[in-house]
Amino acid sequence: MGILARASLLLLLGAAACSPASEDAAASTGDLTSLTARSRKLEFAGYVYVEDGMSDVQILLTVKQQTQSAFGALQAANVGVKSRELANVDPATFLKVPVEVVDKNAPEGSVPRHMIRVAYTYSDEAIVPVTLADRSALSLALLGTNYQSQSAKILPECTKNDTLAHEFQNSVWYVFDPQVASCAPAMADEQKKIDADRAGLDETQIPASELTRLYIPTTVKLSPTDEAQATKYPEYDLLYSGMGVESGKLVIGMVNGLMADWAAGETHELYEDAGYPMWFGGMREVFIARPGFELVKVEGVEKPLDYEVAGVPIHFNTWKDLMAFELDKVNPPGMGGLARDEVRKVIADTLSLKWVVFEAPVTVRMNGESYPLTIKLQTYFGSDTDQTPHKRAIKTSDIMVYNGHSYIGYGPLDPSRFTPEDFPGSYQVLHINGCVSYNYYNKDYVPLKVGGTKSLDIVTNGLQSWVTESGQATGRYVGAFIDGHMNSYKDILVKSQFTYYGYEWGMDALRVVDGELDNTYDPATKPIAIANGHPAPEPPPVTEPPPVNQQVAH
Repeated sequence: MGILARASLLLLLGAAACSPASEDAAASTGDLTSLTARSRKLEFAGYVYVEDGMSDVQILLTVKQQTQSAFGALQAANVGVKSRELANVDPATFLKVPVEVVDKNAPEGSVPRHMIRVAYTYSDEAIVPVTLADRSALSLALLGTNYQSQSAKILPECTKNDTLAHEFQNSVWYVFDPQVASCAPAMADEQKKIDADRAGLDETQIPASELTRLYIPTTVKLSPTDEAQATKYPEYDLLYSGMGVESGKLVIGMVNGLMADWAAGETHELYEDAGYPMWFGGMREVFIARPGFELVKVEGVEKPLDYEVAGVPIHFNTWKDLMAFELDKVNPPGMGGLARDEVRKVIADTLSLKWVVFEAPVTVRMNGESYPLTIKLQTYFGSDTDQTPHKRAIKTSDIMVYNGHSYIGYGPLDPSRFTPEDFPGSYQVLHINGCVSYNYYNKDYVPLKVGGTKSLDIVTNGLQSWVTESGQATGRYVGAFIDGHMNSYKDILVKSQFTYYGYEWGMDALRVVDGELDNTYDPATKPIAIANGHPAPEPPPVTEPPPVNQQVAH
């Protein structure tokens, strides 16, 4: 959801089609808590040319502009990187060499231009799909200095040149893809000219065409990392202690964003937005996993089951009846000749942008004692750029889930908008189901949480995610925390995968869990039983289906 750039586009999910710089396989080590991703150390080299005398601050900004262009190249190769837009540049790696720029077309007697070539090495943590787990290197490319001014040239040459690419022309680094077929000849033609212009020059000289080059080939090295292989669980003993954000409750906050394509300026009526029925679909999945939820209130709405449409009263006996109207097209009594969309519009306008609260009473048995606990679900549909619902959900939820656009990381969940006071002091799990949320919303949240990873687990996606079925998938994710099985994180990820064509394997956009390695809960040593309501049955074993190549960008 790239909300991921918010676009409903098809994206191939197959292995990267780039040739390795080395055929040596990376040694296998322990895995992240992920079904489809593997952890790697990432490293590549680049260089920029800067004016002689440029300050170190300006040099650093110039290098960061170039490393940012690796974001798109790596995304196209299905590689996710941890540091926000690859800004984790280490000036200690800079190697500065003076050069003289030779312009063979300059008038005779022109004063030579002197520049500084700054070479650097970029290192970071990364995640790769299992299809790339045996690769030690990828051949990709970076963009040259001031590349944004040449976006009109980059679009047809080195992007998919599709609707999404044109929407992001002003942020061309996001869609830069050196693997498209048209990019290799463009890079080769540029290199051929540079090589010809370099003839006769010494090592201290560069041709003007090298100074202005647009594409810089580079090799991305991938090295194994040491990861604990033990099965990890959420800290269920803390979640079910009744000592979280509300005494005697386990509080789940689900914020559901609008799915219209913001980058294209797309708008809808609320009931027409793709996220609206998925909001109900997510609730249904939660209620399947934990029967017994009852509607407590819709904030600001006195009678959320009663409506009037064109003078006709419409009444739903229960919230489940209202969900059946939206999801199953089961009309309530007395609807008569009213068009469904007339009724849907009134309901959507009433319920959207408001907190809908449900509760399910349960009895918890832990440490040989039984005690009552209320599982509270507070859910919200229609969030967009306003950060108010996101801040409320994070502050007031033990388990917080957001499903929506990422706004290229600069939206309402941007970590720079938060302070430690925006987080509760208790243990918490955050799940941000948006495009490339691993890059935008992962490590920058940890310093904001008192206790760091000891009190915070974060679930994010390394690649662009899907709009279609995202509501249901996040509903299954929530359900896996409360279905009574005390699922491990890997089991939770299995249950919350997407199910295109009925398949339940491999559809999670490199979803990973971070912060879980220091968790200590083990159901074998501290079993927890949940009574009242029946645990959902265990799902059938997951088997690998044929490849599915359709991915709708979130």
